[in-house]
Amino acid sequence: MSSINSNSGAAVALQMLGGTVEQKETVQEDIATGKEVNTAKDAAALWAISQVMESDVAGFSAVSGSLSLGEATASVAAVGAERMTEVLQDMKQLTIMASSGAVDYSKIETQMAHKTEQLNSIISSTQFNGVNLLKTDTDGTGSTSLTVAASFDRQGSGTASLATISVDSLDFEGSPSFDINNRTAITDQASAQTALGEIEGFLKYAIEGAAALGASATQMSDQNDFVGRLADSMKVGISAMTDTNMEQASVRLAALTVQQQLGSLSLSIANAAPNSLLALT
Repeated sequence: MSSINSNSGAAVALQMLGGTVEQKETVQEDIATGKEVNTAKDAAALWAISQVMESDVAGFSAVSGSLSLGEATASVAAVGAERMTEVLQDMKQLTIMASSGAVDYSKIETQMAHKTEQLNSIISSTQFNGVNLLKTDTDGTGSTSLTVAASFDRQGSGTASLATISVDSLDFEGSPSFDINNRTAITDQASAQTALGEIEGFLKYAIEGAAALGASATQMSDQNDFVGRLADSMKVGISAMTDTNMEQASVRLAALTVQQQLGSLSLSIANAAPNSLLALT
């Protein structure tokens, strides 16, 4: 039944048009933001999971920065320790020469003193960002090691925990195994032989220390690479849950645009029906 007082066809067409417009606005927002799940009202469960994962990704980014800083610090210290082994090898050669006799012991001792000063200079200057792993006090606060964040771990819905990597100072200043400033002075053949034994011990300590620092730097580099890969994988997972599929959204937007046009046309036709009735009067 047709009526000039109520236009049921127009009401239905308007209702359908309104639904189409609302869907189109949603798709347009998804395309504009690049996220299908952008707020809690879009999908509460997925949004909550994505927020936790994004927080963990941010944590991994901070861990990566800490590992990079730690790796650089250990690498610089390793370079210093390696240089010390070279100086100690020179000192070993001098003590061997002195042990053979028929040399000017005073000149040998002068060279040994210069080498000792060089070692102390290396110890005091080998620092990165204020941290020196060759000294007793690594950072001026009494610390004897370097601790860096290594991983950001979460189990189930529990609170995340932070794992660390520690690198101990080689302590070239205070270790009894490297008492370079109290080495035996070379004054004769006997003292040269004593000094040779001491230098051998110092050299072994420096070599082992440089190797340990190098291993620590490698460990932090490998861990940093793993953390980076883990963060990338988590970003992919977050994207799969929340990001807009642009191909599907574009097709959906085109379809809704056509539906909106057809709805507007249907509404126009329905609104024209009462006019047709009036024309009969």
